[in-house]
Amino acid sequence: MIHYHGADINPIPALYEMAGRHFCVSFLYPSHVARVHSIGQSVMLDNGAFTAWRKGTKIDWNKYYVWADKWLDCPTTWAVIPDVVEGGANEQDELIKQWPHSHKGAPVWHMHEPIDRLVKLTEYWPKVCVGSSAEYSTVLSDSWCHRMDVAWNAISQKHKRLPWVHMLRGMACSGKRWPFASVDSTDIARNHHLPHKNPKGMADKWDGQQCPFNWTIQPEQMELIA
Repeated sequence: MIHYHGADINPIPALYEMAGRHFCVSFLYPSHVARVHSIGQSVMLDNGAFTAWRKGTKIDWNKYYVWADKWLDCPTTWAVIPDVVEGGANEQDELIKQWPHSHKGAPVWHMHEPIDRLVKLTEYWPKVCVGSSAEYSTVLSDSWCHRMDVAWNAISQKHKRLPWVHMLRGMACSGKRWPFASVDSTDIARNHHLPHKNPKGMADKWDGQQCPFNWTIQPEQMELIA
């Protein structure tokens, strides 16, 4: 599992304590994008949709495409394809069609959407992101866990080897039963200044927690399947 750490870490010396890590840079907070490309192993470009949704603002996706284009020249950099946090499947699919950077992007499946859509995305895209949404908005809640079990049951039945699934805002899933290939969070950016915290120590803790690379079918509660 790769842990992508939010790159909006200040002051800058604190960011440089993270040299050699994997980073996530939001389109809405891009000030360190060049720095993390010079010190990081790989970079995930986040589209900022969740932050914009919380603030009630909209993003000009054409500007996001242009911003991402330069950094996607880096072979280890990839981007989250634009999405609508609580939108329907048709809205999401239309944004995927408009994505101009081919498989350097990863589409988002939101947990309130049909499981079949997730499976189809994993058949076509080399990476697929999962977003917590609606009644599954709280990571590791009971409803979230049940839904995630159903999702991985469906994925594992379709793929002999599990595809790359990235859990957005999912650092807390580190070390848990779901076989995510990668996760991200802004935990270090938000909390490294607290007593007894420091960027390197926090990163060591997260990076040392790995998920399994395979999946055992879990029992499903039929009323939760959609």
